[in-house]
Amino acid sequence: MNDYEDDLADGEEDSLPDGPSKSQVKRDKHALQALAERMAGMPRHELERLNLSEPTWVAIEETPRIKDLRARKRHWKRIANLLEREDMHAVHALVDQAEVREHEETARHHALERWRERMITEGDAAVTEFIDACPSIDRQQLRALVRAAQKDTERGKPDAPRKLFRFLREAMEGDVSG
Repeated sequence: MNDYEDDLADGEEDSLPDGPSKSQVKRDKHALQALAERMAGMPRHELERLNLSEPTWVAIEETPRIKDLRARKRHWKRIANLLEREDMHAVHALVDQAEVREHEETARHHALERWRERMITEGDAAVTEFIDACPSIDRQQLRALVRAAQKDTERGKPDAPRKLFRFLREAMEGDVSG
């Protein structure tokens, strides 16, 4: 046995750190600050499901007033410290659900953009395919918007393609909810 092992044998193993490393604690704090920032940007009605403590609510509600970047970073640290006392399982579940919804919304948005581009470039073939996918759509209005979008695209104007996108989005939302 060497001297170090002799020291450990004499009961000094209790002095070795049991918890996470200093680096891990720092990573956890940064993750909690990012979570605090994410939560401060969420709608209040979603956060109300968490049953947060009053000090945490106060800190989250004063976030919009803080404009200075350094003060905002200190504020995220403050919220992170308050969050440590909250039910973190519920917080993580809520944030995860919000991220899933955002990803789904982004995917829907990109799909609609692809439909719009296909209708403008391919014309009637893409329009017919979309009508098959969304049979409740106003076909006449769709075809008129596609023709206008094709003309505006040739001219370099964004108005008609935007109207077409809004129409497609409303049609898809109406088809999903109806």
